[in-house]
Amino acid sequence: MGNIEAVLFDWGGVLIENPAPGLMAYCAKALSVPVEDYTRVHRRHSDAFQEGRIDEAVFWQRVCRALGRPVPEQASLWGEAFRAVYSPRTKVFALAWQLREKGHRIALLSNTEAPAMEFSLELRYDMFDAQIFSCAEGVCKPRKAIYEIAARKLRTPAGQCVLIDDRLDFVEGARNAGMAGIVYENLGQVGRDLAQLSIRVE
Repeated sequence: MGNIEAVLFDWGGVLIENPAPGLMAYCAKALSVPVEDYTRVHRRHSDAFQEGRIDEAVFWQRVCRALGRPVPEQASLWGEAFRAVYSPRTKVFALAWQLREKGHRIALLSNTEAPAMEFSLELRYDMFDAQIFSCAEGVCKPRKAIYEIAARKLRTPAGQCVLIDDRLDFVEGARNAGMAGIVYENLGQVGRDLAQLSIRVE
């Protein structure tokens, strides 16, 4: 592993509060079904949605068929839900800025759906040298290909990249692709783990 030149941040669960509980609750309420029922059916179809193999309309057709509910009237219920639960962690964004100012290349690497990706692009995050979304690339973490795509977009060898993610399996996927990996628990712990990679933060 060479000197770390690029730092990749997960979105939900690192840069922002984990949106999943709020998303499940919001969509369950919109469809008038119990959260447990919605979550069970959602998980059945979420991979195809996150990898861009189906669009939102098809996703809702499949989900609502399984739940016996009419498809939502909103143009994008998922986009509406994501905007409603979006909660940025300002100190983690500040860390990303600090690392960029120190000369590191910075990326966002997220398993996410097209409506959420569109919202991210609307936010115009300007600290990122690259934003990599599973729905645009057709592959999700922890599959090796998405980390290779991220390294190419950053024009940085995988061995000079580190991923910060709240899921161990996604961090292990990065390590299997040749990257360093940090499992996010809190900001202080991330700072200490970065220091072990010779990356000093204030």
